[in-house]
Amino acid sequence: MPLESSIVGSAGAPMVSEIDSRWTMAYAAALGDSIPLYMDTTRGVIAHPMFPVCFEWPVQVAMRAQFEKSTSLTRDEAMRAVHATHDTVLFRSIRPPERLTTRLMVAGVERRKPGAYMVTRLDTIDEAGKPVCTSWYGAIYRGVEVVGPDLPAKFLPAPAQPIFEDGEPLSESRIDVPAGMAHIYTECARIFNPIHTDASVARAAGLPEIILHGTATLALAVSRIVESVAGKDPARVERVAARFAAMVTMPSTLTVRVQARAGAAVFFEVLSGEGRLAIRDGMVTLRA
Repeated sequence: MPLESSIVGSAGAPMVSEIDSRWTMAYAAALGDSIPLYMDTTRGVIAHPMFPVCFEWPVQVAMRAQFEKSTSLTRDEAMRAVHATHDTVLFRSIRPPERLTTRLMVAGVERRKPGAYMVTRLDTIDEAGKPVCTSWYGAIYRGVEVVGPDLPAKFLPAPAQPIFEDGEPLSESRIDVPAGMAHIYTECARIFNPIHTDASVARAAGLPEIILHGTATLALAVSRIVESVAGKDPARVERVAARFAAMVTMPSTLTVRVQARAGAAVFFEVLSGEGRLAIRDGMVTLRA
């Protein structure tokens, strides 16, 4: 059944998350990232810049359950959703313990060659009502058509990317992804999607085997950029954006390439173990 673009503007119920240091430290540990700002509770810790995906995930799951009741999408079609794009703006670092509230709104629906492309916007505030982060999740529902006019989402404008020719990147680093990383990331992030941990479910979804979460691949790259470009200070990360491309299987070795810098913006890409682009159009913007 098709996806109706009339759902743009619809919103889900707000969800409250209790953020503690056990959770934020476990997330960083799943990435093999143990810088003191993530782990030293004697000084107070902050969360990894990609940590918002952890408390945003259950809001996304609740939205999918709501759509099964309010749209014509079947359960099988809803399961075809693939995380295609990601864009998070961090207004400040998350410092546990915190109680955060996240609200979701459908920000856009449009036709793409592989299927229906839907963007959801998630806004998170703290107990004082001040903004903490805003994320735009783009998902492709493979093989699903759209009914109604295309209604593209309105993203924040990205910094202009400098023109650079193919050749040597500004820097390059490699990341070993162990065979069990998807299982570790699942438990530490508390993001449960069986295509990442259950081979039978992955194959039923048309995948050759379990694959690493796209957010894990992106978080690994962000860790390397924080280490190499941001002076090991994750509080400097203001925005993270990327497009997901090739799958990452395990075990494998990723390659993170910093392609260019323009002011506060760092542009990068990630290659899979097979040399395919796992992440393209990657961007991290840094505070001074």
